[in-house]
Amino acid sequence: QVQLVESGGGSVQAGGSLRLSCAAYGYTYSINSINYMGWFRQAPGKEREGVAGIYTRDASTYYHDSVKGRFTISQDNAKNTLYLQMNSLKPEDTAMYYCAAGRYSRGASGPWLLLRAEYSYWGQGTQVTVSA
Repeated sequence: QVQLVESGGGSVQAGGSLRLSCAAYGYTYSINSINYMGWFRQAPGKEREGVAGIYTRDASTYYHDSVKGRFTISQDNAKNTLYLQMNSLKPEDTAMYYCAAGRYSRGASGPWLLLRAEYSYWGQGTQVTVSA
């Protein structure tokens, strides 16, 4: 079993930046079984969508088109922590952001990293609000 705890959300004006963190907790063998992680977001009245994913074995990444060039996903394996650096934030980025982790890798990064069904573990979310 793996527990994920997000932090770093908040309120910011358009054009600002935030960095989200996601700490993973669990037995060592459980943590080591994680092959990929991702960030998802859900705005009120909308479905949860994948924002960015990372294949932890080689740190290869994949992004939703709407955040390419603005968001960066990264990992610190020593700290069992995932990050999402968000720059040039827009009001449409306002949402609850969730961290997720999965085991059953397809072997390389790709669009599948943004699919909700690929993930087994989820955090509780952290709110990001961007004002115009």
